[in-house]
Amino acid sequence: MTTVTAIVTGAGQGFGLALATALSARGTTVIACARDADRLRAATAPLPGVVALPGDVTDPAFRAELVAAAGGRLDLLVHNAGELGPSPLPALERYPLDALRAVLETTVLAPLALTQLALPLLRASVAGTVVTLSSDAAVEAYAGWGGYGAAKAALDHLAAVLAVEEPDLRVHAFDPGDMRTAMHQRAFPGEDISDRPEPEAVVPSLLRLLDERLPSGRYRAADLLAESPR
Repeated sequence: MTTVTAIVTGAGQGFGLALATALSARGTTVIACARDADRLRAATAPLPGVVALPGDVTDPAFRAELVAAAGGRLDLLVHNAGELGPSPLPALERYPLDALRAVLETTVLAPLALTQLALPLLRASVAGTVVTLSSDAAVEAYAGWGGYGAAKAALDHLAAVLAVEEPDLRVHAFDPGDMRTAMHQRAFPGEDISDRPEPEAVVPSLLRLLDERLPSGRYRAADLLAESPR
């Protein structure tokens, strides 16, 4: 049986790590990247088939290294890395423009650039799939979420257009919903977010999306879990 190969960005913690763990358990070869080298290596060391590749997806040289690490085969590209922006979340009237540039660089430009590099390999796969991590902030207007929401909305639209331009690929914008992650805690400094689900509880909804080869489009984890056969 041929091994599936995946790249998962932002895989040092949170949803990215939970997904890499689940894919590893399925025998997938996972190229896992994150900025924090020590955290990434420690988190992925116990996972068979996971290659830890520390680096910043906004760096063109590192993006090339990521695609090269796939070794000529790539079936799944998951754009999980993102940037929240300032914390506490500022209103647009005082949003630092340099901070917004950093949010857009990590959340929109880097995924597009990495996808461009990976497209030849994805097209060659019989099940080539691109997943971008979305957010309800991409489709709803929440005070303070203007920078992050605008970036996620742009990423959603890139995914939608890519799906039209690459009809032989599956391209999914996946909204995991609120999760108990470090980023979510930064968005709500000092608040108790223990009522949010752990990322591991959300991963099965994305696995269903992949396993059933659902059509390209935007999907909410809550809907996928609700519709999952009992």
